[in-house]
Amino acid sequence: MTDLHCDIAILGAGPAGLAAALSAADSGRQVTILDDNPVPGGQIWRDGPGARLPEAARQRRAAVAGHPNIRVLSGARLIGRPQPRALLFERAHDCGLLHWQRLILCCGARELQLPFPGWTLPGVTSAGGLQALLKQGLSVTDERIVIAGSGPLLLAVAASVRQAGGQVVAIIEQTPLRSALRFAAGLWRWPEKARQLPELADHHWRPASQVSAALGDDRLTAVRIRHGGRERELACDRLATGYGLIPNIEPGLLFGCPLAGTAIAVDDYQQTGIPDIFAAGECTGVGGSELALAEGAIAGYAAAGDVARARTGFARRERWQGFARAAEGAFALQPQLGEICTPESLLCRCEDVTTGAVAGAPDWRSAKMAQRCGMGACQGRTCGAAARWLWGWPLPTPREPLSPARIDTLAHRPPPANSE
Repeated sequence: MTDLHCDIAILGAGPAGLAAALSAADSGRQVTILDDNPVPGGQIWRDGPGARLPEAARQRRAAVAGHPNIRVLSGARLIGRPQPRALLFERAHDCGLLHWQRLILCCGARELQLPFPGWTLPGVTSAGGLQALLKQGLSVTDERIVIAGSGPLLLAVAASVRQAGGQVVAIIEQTPLRSALRFAAGLWRWPEKARQLPELADHHWRPASQVSAALGDDRLTAVRIRHGGRERELACDRLATGYGLIPNIEPGLLFGCPLAGTAIAVDDYQQTGIPDIFAAGECTGVGGSELALAEGAIAGYAAAGDVARARTGFARRERWQGFARAAEGAFALQPQLGEICTPESLLCRCEDVTTGAVAGAPDWRSAKMAQRCGMGACQGRTCGAAARWLWGWPLPTPREPLSPARIDTLAHRPPPANSE
């Protein structure tokens, strides 16, 4: 087992994690980043043969790689917290303990997937999942693709599909036209976003609509689309769905961090309610890479004790928090989305549990005990989020190991130290 020490540990190497590392390292601290991807960048800056990284991503990756105070542990999954100031991690061929003095959680977010008939058919993926596959070189040349759900990510995925040679036959957006137009009209406050709009615009975009079913026997062949009380079928080869992003808060809950709604609560300096633990980026609330960069820089300086430099980022953070609030209001999920989920729709695809089998349960624990819901590889991250949206179940408390782990990793886990 590898035994490592650092001043500041950072969980996640997306925009927030990279910004936090550079700020903390520039303040003279020894930083270690723990990240489960092969290379830094997170989901939004995921690299691959089909990826076109923005200049901001390339610059920060190069700066982190060349900084003498920063160590990056890529391909490393967080398994548990065996001691108050130590993380147990696992990589492909080893495992280890990372001891820290201060911790910054930059755990990002994931897509909300809502169940509906046929959503587990081959050919159906999440919207972000399709984008990740395209970056890894997936060929979609001449394929007919429907993109459905809510939010600006749908337009970005459609642009990626077009660049890869695919045919976007429909972008099915659940938010009403009025809300989307109001959001677009307000983009003058963020010129960077307004400039992106023309290149993302697509005449296949359909507001106030939902995909109510994915059709096919062994593979997706068509989708059923609902709009204004009417339904029609549309032939396609792929369907990508995503109903917005939800913060990854499981590591925060593991450390006892208080929540603000469904995100980790932080103060002006990105500090959580637990001493010496900070958080930044999407795990504190979804807002895009610009907000994540601002929060990460503040968290890095604050964790390093440089509060004066941390304050210099407050105005930039406030500006992009305004964008996050505007997007959240414009693309809030409509209640009728719950109607597309039938009792026969799978909720937990890992354990083949339908929504009808657990719909009457009072909470997540009861559903899990009765039907093994959430006991598969994703550990309830997908179905748990869907159940919370459908029925308002409280968030389940994570248990260690936080991710599936090898026996040798768990066997080397040291006994818990005395509380400090």
